Amino acid sequence: MKADMKKLDHYRAKAGQFRILEVPATAYLMVDGAGDPTTSTEFRDGVGALYPTAYTVKFACKARGEDFVVGPLEALWWADDYSVFTDRLDRNAWQWTLMIAQPDWVTEQDAQEARDHVRAKKDAPAALDRVRWEILDEGLCVQTLHIGPYNEEGPILERMHREFLPAEGLTLRGRHHEIYLSDPDRTAPERLRTLLRQPVSREHQPPPMH
Repeated sequence: MKADMKKLDHYRAKAGQFRILEVPATAYLMVDGAGDPTTSTEFRDGVGALYPTAYTVKFACKARGEDFVVGPLEALWWADDYSVFTDRLDRNAWQWTLMIAQPDWVTEQDAQEARDHVRAKKDAPAALDRVRWEILDEGLCVQTLHIGPYNEEGPILERMHREFLPAEGLTLRGRHHEIYLSDPDRTAPERLRTLLRQPVSREHQPPPMH
């Protein structure tokens, strides 16, 4: 059977609910960049380099009997002023790391060999040299499922940050993480499914319920 990252427990959440969970350390193929994802050449080039590398890793693993489903596109998002994600929605100020999760058995050497293989082909992706293998250890997180257009995530994140986290004695830590469970080229905007994940720290226990 093929391993499928989307079937793991930490890829699950329900719309309208915030879930607290421990996310295991996970290896990723990653590429960094900045700017508006809807117009940035850098963003497009990053996606165009990640997928050929991920599929080359998959086929190499399959040849040795370790097949898996290439995971969904994921991204870490951050900025010097977080209001560019919620209040003012200034996409040009966004910074990001695009990622595709890898099974436990995929190594940094596998990633390097995959990059070399892709580089040897005609018309190698422009951002290929920026693709790296790295382990992300997020630990304690809060996540929820957003259904709808990406530009309607702001109110959900505001509620997570201003209401849910303080009520649970949690504070922000690390970078906002999104997991794109739908293909935007094949899915209507109102039906897009996106996991919204935020690493957190527990400062104190929540007050008792009366």
